[in-house]
Amino acid sequence: MWADSRAALAPLSLDGRERILDAGAGTGELARVLTAESPAEVVCLDADPGLLSVAREETDLDVVAGDAVRPPFPDDAFDLVVCQALLVNLPDPTAALRAFGSLSRDAVAAIEPDNADVGVDSTVEAEVTLERQVREAYIEGVETDVAMGDRLVSAFRTVGLESIETRRYYHRKVVEPPYEEASLSAAARKASGAGLADHETELRRVLSAEEYDALRREWREMGRAVVEAMQEETYRRAEVVPFDVVVGRVPG
Repeated sequence: MWADSRAALAPLSLDGRERILDAGAGTGELARVLTAESPAEVVCLDADPGLLSVAREETDLDVVAGDAVRPPFPDDAFDLVVCQALLVNLPDPTAALRAFGSLSRDAVAAIEPDNADVGVDSTVEAEVTLERQVREAYIEGVETDVAMGDRLVSAFRTVGLESIETRRYYHRKVVEPPYEEASLSAAARKASGAGLADHETELRRVLSAEEYDALRREWREMGRAVVEAMQEETYRRAEVVPFDVVVGRVPG
């Protein structure tokens, strides 16, 4: 997502780094940017060996399987530990930040989405309304803090990180003709209800059975409208996801 907006990563001081850990690296998407922007050795850490195998195949980077909260490295092994879209998925993000502070001899950075502030515009009007409804119910029903926003800075302070710098980056994703395969697949999942089912557990914590079933019917109907508009090449969608880029210094 950093193809045209790497300026948002300036607080990470990538050009002066020697060894960077990408915690929760997944398939190495951020690690590839870190490698391009820094002379440092970049190491990928993730709990999922399957994702790391993709990172290894596509990047030539060092990959290590392990838990971000209990990383298998000695203290001060890196001069920057960074994560992207990891803390929002952890039940205790401060535990991970504490671990990162022990691993880094200089800085810790987090790049996290604020899912409560996502904006969607679509030529299918029902999509805007339904996505907002689903997002609000999901945020209420999920067991992690997927909309940290300003609380991310507070978490950095809680674990003792200093000289905290933060900026917000807005990632814009546009779907328009000619449609990519991923966009066509996403539309088909909406029409089948599969996309909604991915979050069924969280939604059912908030919605009654009747409310969920009604939402699913409306969602599938909306998905069919999206598919039809794509067939006519009249469908356009824009989504803006805000990411908070926060960097803190390790004391001493």
